[in-house]
Amino acid sequence: MSKKNKIDLYEIRKKIVYDFMGEKIYVPMKIKELMVVLGVTKEDRPQLDKILEELIAEGKIEVSKRGKYSKVQESSIIGTFVGNPRGFGFVEVDDDSIEDIFIPSNSVNGAINKDKVEVIIVKAPKGKRKEGKVKKIVERANSNIVCTYEESPNFGFAVPDSVKLNSDIFIPKGKSKNAKSGDKVVVQITKYSQGNKHSEGKVVEILGGIDDVGVDILSIIRTNDLPEEFPVRVENQAERVGKEVSEADMAGRMDLRQWRMITIDGEDAKDLDDAVSLTKEGNIFKLGVHIADVTNYVQEGSALDREAIKRGTSVYLVDRVIPMLPRALSNGICSLNQGENRLALSCIMYIDETGRVVDHKIAETVIKVDRRMSYTQVKKILERTDQELVEEYSDFVPMIDEMAKLAEILRGKRMKRGAIDFDFPETKVILDEKGKPIDIKPYERNIATKLIEDFMLVANETVATEYFWREAPFLYRTHEAPDPEKIEKLSTFVNNFGYMIHLKKDEVHPKEIQKLLDSIKGKDEEALICRLALRSMKQARYTTECTGHFGLAIMNYCHFTSPIRRYPDLQIHRIIKENLRGRLNSKRKKHYTEILPKIAKSSSDLERRAAESERETVKLKQIEFMSDNIGQEYEGVISGVTQWGIFVELANTVEGLVRIADLVDDFYIYDEEKYEFYGEKTGKTYKLGQKVKIKVIKADIKKRTLDFRMIE
Repeated sequence: MSKKNKIDLYEIRKKIVYDFMGEKIYVPMKIKELMVVLGVTKEDRPQLDKILEELIAEGKIEVSKRGKYSKVQESSIIGTFVGNPRGFGFVEVDDDSIEDIFIPSNSVNGAINKDKVEVIIVKAPKGKRKEGKVKKIVERANSNIVCTYEESPNFGFAVPDSVKLNSDIFIPKGKSKNAKSGDKVVVQITKYSQGNKHSEGKVVEILGGIDDVGVDILSIIRTNDLPEEFPVRVENQAERVGKEVSEADMAGRMDLRQWRMITIDGEDAKDLDDAVSLTKEGNIFKLGVHIADVTNYVQEGSALDREAIKRGTSVYLVDRVIPMLPRALSNGICSLNQGENRLALSCIMYIDETGRVVDHKIAETVIKVDRRMSYTQVKKILERTDQELVEEYSDFVPMIDEMAKLAEILRGKRMKRGAIDFDFPETKVILDEKGKPIDIKPYERNIATKLIEDFMLVANETVATEYFWREAPFLYRTHEAPDPEKIEKLSTFVNNFGYMIHLKKDEVHPKEIQKLLDSIKGKDEEALICRLALRSMKQARYTTECTGHFGLAIMNYCHFTSPIRRYPDLQIHRIIKENLRGRLNSKRKKHYTEILPKIAKSSSDLERRAAESERETVKLKQIEFMSDNIGQEYEGVISGVTQWGIFVELANTVEGLVRIADLVDDFYIYDEEKYEFYGEKTGKTYKLGQKVKIKVIKADIKKRTLDFRMIE
C-alpha cells in the first residue's frame, strides 16, 4: 500500500478475523505470508503488528513458537447460566480451574437463570474474565417459576420473584387458575421467549397472598425446588422401621451403655446425631465420638434411601427445617435422646497429650446418653458463671473440664500444622409467632461449640485416614488449593500493608494463610484481609479421590458425623459397616466404585442448593427487619467494593449497598486492584474493611435489596 492509500486498520482487522482466520481461508501463516495475503507493505508493518498484538490480547488469534499466526479455534463449554437483572449473565463451569464466563446481553440467546447451556468463548483477554456467547440451551432448568401475578381484563402477567429472571411471563386468558393480582403463584412455562417476545405460561399453584404468613419463605422453597412433604410411602416406611431398640438389634454389638456420655447441641435441636464420651488413662485421652447408626433403619435402595439421595441434606431455613429423613427417624429412633437405648457407630480414639491419635477403633455399638446438654450450659460450666448449673451436673463437670483440655490440645495441633480458621459470625434471626423478624444478631461460636467441632474434626480425619489406607471405595470431603492467580493477587495486595505470603512455585501452604490471619488480628485491616483471603479459596466438595483438604491442612478427611442430615455420611457408614462385618468383597467394592461418583456430584450440588436457600431466607428476613428502620443510622464495615457501589455490613450481620450514584460529594473512581473508590477532587477513599457510618434509606423486600447512604 502506498502512503496515499494508507492502511485501513478496521478493514485489515476485519479481514484477519473473518476472512483469513475464518472459515474461508483458514491456514496458519508466518508474518511475511500474512503481509502478502493482506496486501500490507513494509512501511505498514508496525500497524499490522499492533493489530496482531491487540487480537492476541483479546484471545481472537494466537501465534505458535514457529511464528505462525492462526485464529483461536472456538471450543464449546457446558455450564450453568446465571442471570442478572440487567440482562447479561455468567456461565459457571463445574471445573474449578475455569473461571465464570461473562455473557453480554446480546449473546444470551434466550437462556435464563440456572439453564444448562453450551457456550463459546469469543474473547479471552489476558488477566481478565473470558467473554462468551450462548450457542444453545442444553437443558432448561426453570419449567416452574415462582411469581407475583398481575391481573388484566383479557390476560395476565407473572413477575418472577428471582431478580435473575428479568422478563415477565405472559399468562393467556383461562390459564391463571383464578389467581388475583398480588397472589404468589407457581407458573409453568409452556413456551420460552424468542427475540423480543415474552415467555408464555400457565399458573399451576397459588401459594397465597403476597402478605400471607409464611408465603415469603414458601416462595423461596418453590423457587429452589426444595422438597417439602415426604411421599406417603416414605413416611409409612419410616414409621415401620422406627421401632424401639430390641435385644435382637443389640446382638453382636459393643455395649457401651455403662460409659458416661453426653450430647451437646443447640437448645432447640431435635435431631441429636452425635454423643461424646471421655476418660483419661495415664497421659492418654480415650475420646469416644458416637454417631447414630442411621443405616440400620435406611436400607440401600429402599424408598427411604431413594428419597434421602434426592434431598442430599437437611435444609435449615430461618423458620423451619426441611429434613433429609422423616421426623419419625431424625427426631425419633435415630436421635440420641437422653436415657434411651440407641444403636451407634462409634469412633473410639486414644490421643496423647500432643494431640496425636496413637490408636483407634471403629465399632458398631449400643449406647445410652446420660445427659442432653446445650452449648450454653457447657459454656457456663466451663467458665464457672452459673454455680447452680455446676452443682446440678457435678457428676459430669470433671469430664467436661477434661474435654475442654483435649479440645484445646487438638485445636492447637490443628493450628500448628496450618489449618485455616475463618471466624466470621453467622446470622441468627429471631422471629415472632407470625414469622416477622423481631431481632437479628450474630451467632458467635463459643468454647462449647468449638469443643464439639474439634471432636468431630478429629473423628472425621481418623475415619478418612483408615479407609484411605484400606484402599476401599469411599467418599471424601476435599478442598483444593486456591488458584495461583488469586493467591498472587492476594499476596500483592497484603504487601501494601506490610504483610507477606510466601509462595513456592506459585503455590501456597495453608499455614501461610493462617499466619497471615494471626498477624492481622485486632488490626484495622483485619476485616478487609480476612474477606479477601476467604474469597481466594475454592469451595469444598465431595469426591471419590482423596486429594486433601487445603483449609484443614490435612490429606485425609471425610464427613462421618452427621448421617441424619447429610447423605455422604450415611453412605460411608454403609461401607464401614460392610467392612466391619467382613462383607466388603470385590463385588461390593465394584458396586460402590460405580455409584459413588454420581453420589459425590449430586451431594455437592444439593449442598450448594441448600446453602443458597438458607442465605436467601436470611437475606429476606434481614431486609424485612430493616424495613422498620428506615432513616436509622448505624456504624458498619465496608464488606464489598464493586463498580456500581459499596457494600456495608452492620454489627448485626445485615449487609446493604451504597450506590455509587448516591456518593454526591465528589466524582469517585473505582480502583479494582485496590478494592476501593477514591474521590477525584477530595482524594477521599472508601475501601474494603473500612469503618463507616450509614443511614438506611430503602428496603425493597420484593427485589431483596437494601440501600444505605454514607453519612459523615
